[in-house]
Order: sequence, then C-alpha cells, then structure tokens
Amino acid sequence: MRRRRRRPDGAALAERALGGSRGALARLLTLVENGHPEGQVALSRLFPRSGQAHIVGFTGATGAGKSTLVNQVACELRDRDLSLAVVAVDPSSPFSGGAVLGDRLRMRDLAEDPAIFIRSMASRGHPGGVAQATRDVVTVLDALGTPVILVETVGAGQAQVEVAQIAHTVVLVEAPGMGDDVQALKAGLLEIADIIVINKADRPEAKQTLRAIRSAHLEGLRFGDAGGPADLGEETQKDRWTVPVLETSALEGRGIVELVDAMGAHREALKAQGIWRGLRERHARAQLAAWLQQHLQALIDTHLAAEDLEMAVQSIVRRDADPASAAQALVDRLVETLIARDSG
Repeated sequence: MRRRRRRPDGAALAERALGGSRGALARLLTLVENGHPEGQVALSRLFPRSGQAHIVGFTGATGAGKSTLVNQVACELRDRDLSLAVVAVDPSSPFSGGAVLGDRLRMRDLAEDPAIFIRSMASRGHPGGVAQATRDVVTVLDALGTPVILVETVGAGQAQVEVAQIAHTVVLVEAPGMGDDVQALKAGLLEIADIIVINKADRPEAKQTLRAIRSAHLEGLRFGDAGGPADLGEETQKDRWTVPVLETSALEGRGIVELVDAMGAHREALKAQGIWRGLRERHARAQLAAWLQQHLQALIDTHLAAEDLEMAVQSIVRRDADPASAAQALVDRLVETLIARDSG
C-alpha cells in the first residue's frame, strides 16, 4: 500500500529550523522558494526575528571568478570564528527549472562545515541577477541568527543591479582584460558598488584593468554620488565612504583578508552614519513592491479569462489598441469583476 505524503507544516519546520535542524531548514527553504503557502506561514512566523544579518552581495560578469572568491571569503570568515550562509543564484536549467550547479559541487571545501549553510537556487529567468525568492530565503537565514549572508548573483549585465535591493554591501567583481566593457558597466553595476574587486590579479593584464577603473575616478565614489545611500539623509565629508578598489587572486588566496576587512569596515560605516536603518527601509519597499506584483499577478491569473488576455494581445497585434490602453482595459475589467464578487 502506498504511503500518503505528509503535508508540510511551515510552522513546525520553522520551529525545528530555529532549533538547529539543517534538514528542516533545507525543506523550509524549498517551500519558500517554490512559493508554497506553508512557506509563507513560516516566513510570517520568522520575519520578526530578521533584520540583524550583514548581507553582502557579490555581482559581476560571468567568468569574473565570483564563486571562487565567495568560497575564499567564506573560509576567511570562518577563520574569524563567524558563522555564515551562502546563497548562490544559478542560471535555471532549461529542462527542470532547478539550479544547474549544486551546493557541494560549487563549494566542496565548505559543505561539511556545520557553521556554514549553502543554498543554491535557480534564477528561473528572473532579471536582475537574483531570483524572486532570494529575498525570502535571505530573510529566513537572517531570522535564524546568521550574522553574515553572502549572496552570489548570476552573471550580470549593465541593467542587472537588483542585488542592491537585498544587500547592505555590494561587492562588484571585475576580471582583467574587460577593456571597453568596463566603460559599458560604468553607468550600471559600478555605480552600485560599495567595494570593487579586480579578481584574478595574478594575470598580466590585471594592472591595466585596475588603472582603467581608477582613471574613471571610480575609487572616489562616495555615498550619494550615484543616487546611493546619501539621499537617505544629510552627510558630511567625514561621513562619506570612499569605495575601495582591491586586487584579489581567489585561486591563490591573495587579497582575501583585505576584502573581508573592507566588508566589515563598510558595515561599521553604515551603522555609524545612521544609514543602516535607511537601507532597511529601502529593502522593505523593494520587498513590498515584489509581493504586490505577485499578488496582483495572482488576481489576474484567477479572475481574468485566458481568452480576454488573448483578445487584448491580438488587438495590439492588429494595432487596434496600444499596449498601455489594452492593459488599462484589462485592469478595469479586473476591478469590476472583484467588485461584483464582493458585492454578491
């Protein structure tokens, strides 16, 4: 006789995860990532405990060596007796929708350490270098008392800067020999960076890349220069954070101590200058906006017929209606449907 699968209990999994069960935590994160209702139950219970972790986002182009660098940073944090979590957002598998690269395959040195929790999650085509559920996964890990959470994005391009809506500290990882790509990134990723890292500094062209970035005056970026945290309040010259440009060689373990020191210094600067709370408000707005979009999409899927959507698409194709007007008409119909439902 086939045994019935036990229905997941988000509240119970949350309690067990708080008690230190890594198995319960893994199952809970799966529920959260998949948008399961019991995952939301657990999130609601855990959310009041969150807000203390230092979240560090690592972003940059594919091939810059982010994974190896994050591995080295994690080892250095452990050497400093800090526990941590790593959330690695991978490209989605075109077949299963799951992460292509697994936890143990990526960071074998860390997988067996009980003070490190590693989670790979699929981006599932979400733009911005992070998955839609990354915020919720980070919230769970934060609520469990993890002091440092490292978030590694997929290879990112100029417009993919969403990690800044999750992290307190953004580490931009550049690789040598990018040439004109450095200028192409200047108006996007480089502007959100709190720390810039030239990885693979053992390569001969690393010095040229370092000079290219410094000649663009990016080492002098400060709070507010790119619409960053300074717009959260008044600042003085003393309060400003000068964005460091560091050289590392993740394969050789060079420059890692300096990078971890810079991460800690940035965290202290955020708190000393009163910017930490402002970032919390920014992150809260981003979380609220993301959930509003999900809830609105659920209403559309539930209360608008597929044929209505298809008719709107075809009207746009025929040029009978422009996209904005067609969308507004659908919203009006959705509102009428909801009002009729509630009044009935």
